Amino acid sequence: MALDGIVMANLAAEMKDRLEGGKIAKIAQPEKDELLFTIKNQKNTWRLLISASASLPLVYFTESNKQSPMTAPNFCMLLRKHIGNGRIMKITQPGLERILCMEIEHLDELGDKRTKKLIVEIMGKHSNIIFCNESDMIIDSIKHISAQVSSVREVLPGRTYFIPHTMDKKDPLTISSDEFSEIIGATSDPIQKALYLKLTGISPVMGHELCHLAGIDGDRFATELTETEMIHLYRMFSLFIEDIRQENFTPNIVYREEEPVEFSALPLTCYEGTDYRAESFESISSLLETYYASKNTITRIRQKSSDLRKIVQTALERNYKKYDLQEKQLKDTEKREKFKIYGELLHTYGYELTGGERKLTCFNFYTNEDITIPLDDQLTAKENAQKYFDRYNKLKRTFEAVTEQIKETRLEIDHLESVSSALDIALKEEDLVQIKEELMEYGYIKHRRSGDKKPKVTSRPFHYISTDGFHIYVGKNNYQNEELTFKFANGNDWWFHAKGIPGSHVIVKTEGKELPDRLFEEAASLAAYYSKGRDNDKVEIDYIQRKQIKKVTGAAPGFVIYHTNYSMVADPRLVLKEC
Repeated sequence: MALDGIVMANLAAEMKDRLEGGKIAKIAQPEKDELLFTIKNQKNTWRLLISASASLPLVYFTESNKQSPMTAPNFCMLLRKHIGNGRIMKITQPGLERILCMEIEHLDELGDKRTKKLIVEIMGKHSNIIFCNESDMIIDSIKHISAQVSSVREVLPGRTYFIPHTMDKKDPLTISSDEFSEIIGATSDPIQKALYLKLTGISPVMGHELCHLAGIDGDRFATELTETEMIHLYRMFSLFIEDIRQENFTPNIVYREEEPVEFSALPLTCYEGTDYRAESFESISSLLETYYASKNTITRIRQKSSDLRKIVQTALERNYKKYDLQEKQLKDTEKREKFKIYGELLHTYGYELTGGERKLTCFNFYTNEDITIPLDDQLTAKENAQKYFDRYNKLKRTFEAVTEQIKETRLEIDHLESVSSALDIALKEEDLVQIKEELMEYGYIKHRRSGDKKPKVTSRPFHYISTDGFHIYVGKNNYQNEELTFKFANGNDWWFHAKGIPGSHVIVKTEGKELPDRLFEEAASLAAYYSKGRDNDKVEIDYIQRKQIKKVTGAAPGFVIYHTNYSMVADPRLVLKEC
């Protein structure tokens, strides 16, 4: 989600606490649309990153520094000239707008005190950083917006700064009960949509949260709410707004397994009791840094793996088509036995034919019924029999060849699906190295040129410790599955795998001890989660001691056979935290 007005209110409160009264020690512009301030306040030094990037506009405190260009851009030089060594006097947020205003006191050329304003607008692709004087006249901005670009407002030196009112939205901090009922109740939209369409700073997820708090179905149309329901909704809304006024913020990220899906400055109770979990943070800045770092990591891995995914998917589609064609060919060979019987019966009853017949009706001693055999009237009984034997032998050869081809194609499909599953669970760039090596080994990717160094493998299996203190290892790809099962595990260690679908090998180290029942459930849940069935409600898991596992001769790495295994049904979820 993008930063909404509530998150901005949390940021404003955090900036007031840390920066008001502080002195600007350094101003840098690492990127064309990004500023990095170093501010000293009493004994603390803070770094404030402000980004007006169209793709990822952000404001947050950070401990990391960024490399600045050799020559500072003009906007950075202007800020250094005016507010370098200036003191931050006040930080405000108008209403719940996604806008922050920093009032900075500095000395001019004559040594007189002057006030400037640095206004940060976080509005998606329209985000900007605008520098104004005390009269709200724009001195400059990090992005110049002319009349040709926007018909609503120009952002150019010499223009007067104002907040554009392009939508008929009310300030949640000042709206009364009657106004709330009148505006929301008259909206011909679902109630959760009406909340973020008519109130400033309310995002879709917060609209959903308000409906959840009020016990109202957010998909109901606002016009359908009764007076009692509207009063209750406003009461929940008032409590919600009071937390913002009192700065009672609880920065938190909602995760689905390990992937961050939402963040908020207030608790998101609408995700409670589901497959999601919430993690709280001490500051909104640490939340934003963590959230976007995690998001960027996942996005980067998906981008890095996209070429590999395309190769695997293309090969899979080709093999699916080949498999369907081979099955059709195999089905066509089902009538081969009929032709064999025709030939044998013609050898037995052919003496009855005098020549020129188009069919022969005789007793079929295989079924104890009469059968009619079509004949070529230009051939003798012996020649007709030989014709049927030839057809039988041809179909038999086809059956044998296609049966073997289907087996090979099925193995290739299983192999590719296992690689696809490995790509799904890859979390780091180094996890992709072994997958790429495997694709090269099996000819899906061209081998590296001679002289090119083989990349160093740094990826390691997932490692968990059970509730009872046992070590559990999960392979990330076929090479790791092979190594875990046949090199790392001992004979008495336990092996878990999703039944009949691609997935990771899960090894539980027993260390000669008897395993508690809870451990089997935890290991099975991991095996279910790290499989192609992770989106299902339940997954059947096979488990067996390692000494009962055998490698399939000639098969791809990680493919095994076993008998007399145990089975259980598990929830595909992470029940343990990775070490």
